[in-house]
Amino acid sequence: MNNQKYESEYCPSAINAGKEYAGTTQCKGCQRMPKVSVLTPVYNTNPEHLRECIDSVLRQTFMDFEFIILNDSPENTELEKQILAYDDPRVRYVKNEKNLGISASRNKLIQMARGEYIAIMDHDDVSHQTRFAQQVKFLDENPYVGVVGAWAQWFGDKNFVRKNPELDTDIKIRLTDVCAIMHTSAMIRKSVMTNNNVWYEDKYTPAEDYRLWGRLMEFTDFYNIQEVLVDYRCASDNTSTRMRKQMAVAHESIKMQICNQYPAYRTAFERNIRRVRMRLFGKIPLIKIKNRWALLFDCIPLVKIKD
Repeated sequence: MNNQKYESEYCPSAINAGKEYAGTTQCKGCQRMPKVSVLTPVYNTNPEHLRECIDSVLRQTFMDFEFIILNDSPENTELEKQILAYDDPRVRYVKNEKNLGISASRNKLIQMARGEYIAIMDHDDVSHQTRFAQQVKFLDENPYVGVVGAWAQWFGDKNFVRKNPELDTDIKIRLTDVCAIMHTSAMIRKSVMTNNNVWYEDKYTPAEDYRLWGRLMEFTDFYNIQEVLVDYRCASDNTSTRMRKQMAVAHESIKMQICNQYPAYRTAFERNIRRVRMRLFGKIPLIKIKNRWALLFDCIPLVKIKD
């Protein structure tokens, strides 16, 4: 990651407010730094979805934040007009001179961020009103935790609650198999990334979030609030769906690296998924033990088995 600063970046919202965009170090006219920097890159986003996303951020019960929206589709003037229509001093709009891609845009946003904490907010998702308040409170009270996520309600093409483990060890065990922190639900202690020179990596796009958590495993603890705080839009035209093959390849590469670096976590994962099958008449699976749950007919949870 280079050390280039973006202090001269074109920032229409700052120009309209009659002040300069101040990059990463100071903000002329500001009395104090915000506690949280909400970072949202946009790229030819559906205007209705973007409006829902922005509105959900501006309705937060926790209000000490800056909201930096970076347009990575600079030719899309309609998106620019929509964002600039928001008359809220917390909204800071910036656009790239040319398309940079998602990982480079995310890194650019982090360099611009002035907050102690970074709230990830993807351009077509919706945050519940108390999300920031709960996550800020948790990070304030737990300085050893650098990343706090939450459960997410998937809606659209699929509808279910995405639940992830609560505690650090369980999260890291799950990271040897899947991305156990929902990216759009995450709040990150900025210093954990910048002090350890950990950034998003373009070669792992569109699984750049999974790679980020894999890198941060060495430096900090994780936590997931056991409550739905984000609604995740599942649609056929979003990045995860359109780039499914690239996602699978990147995911397997990241997974292999995590497993090689943290064999004890992988061993624990494999131990947790050992399956004990009892088959009715030798053919129909009657009881399966998976992740400490006894499942009837392979799908109905009966009882959780204690250690």
